[in-house]
Amino acid sequence: METTANVLVGLVAALHAYILVLEMFLWERRPGRELSGFDAEMARATAPLAANQGLYNGFLAAGLVWGLIAGDPTGYRVQIFFLAFVVVAGLYGGATANRRILVAQALPGALALGAVLLSR
Repeated sequence: METTANVLVGLVAALHAYILVLEMFLWERRPGRELSGFDAEMARATAPLAANQGLYNGFLAAGLVWGLIAGDPTGYRVQIFFLAFVVVAGLYGGATANRRILVAQALPGALALGAVLLSR
C-alpha cells in the first residue's frame, strides 16, 4: 500500500506542477485559455491573478515532493499536511469557482490522502 500511496502522491504533485505551468506561463496561450474558457482580453486581464494561483499550486507540488523524499515520520506527516491543503483548496474551488475542480483537484487529493493514511 505504501507504493500505491507514493505513486498517488507523486501524481498529485505532478498535477499541481502542471497547473503551475498552465497558470503562470500559459494562461494567455491556447492551453490556459482552454482551461479558463476566457477570450484573449479576459486572459490578459486575469493573468496576474492566475500567476498567483499558479505559484500556490507550485508550493503544493513542492510540499508533496518534500513529503516523498523526506524520511519518516517527517515525510508521512508532510504528505498528510499538504494533501489536506490540496483537498481543502479543491473543495473551496469547487464550491466557489468551478465544480470541475472537485473532480480535478479534490478527488485526486482525497484518494492520495486516503492511501497515505492506510499505508501506515
